[in-house]
Amino acid sequence: MRVEIITPDKELFKGEATSVTVPGVDGSLGFLNNHAPLITVLKAGDVKLRTEKGEQVFPVKGGVVEVSKNTVIVLAE
Repeated sequence: MRVEIITPDKELFKGEATSVTVPGVDGSLGFLNNHAPLITVLKAGDVKLRTEKGEQVFPVKGGVVEVSKNTVIVLAE
């Protein structure tokens, strides 16, 4: 799936991942290919990606995540 992690200052990640885990306000959320469309708020924590290079971790202070058509967009603080 295509993943973008964007902050107001810069783009932290743009590329392909096999799974994404984000810190939702009601608990951790995980996404795989063909996930149902979703928009939710994030709390402070780590966004974790599984890529062909292994696991990558990006700390965020909060934000919003949108999942749609095998694309995950994280607008993070």
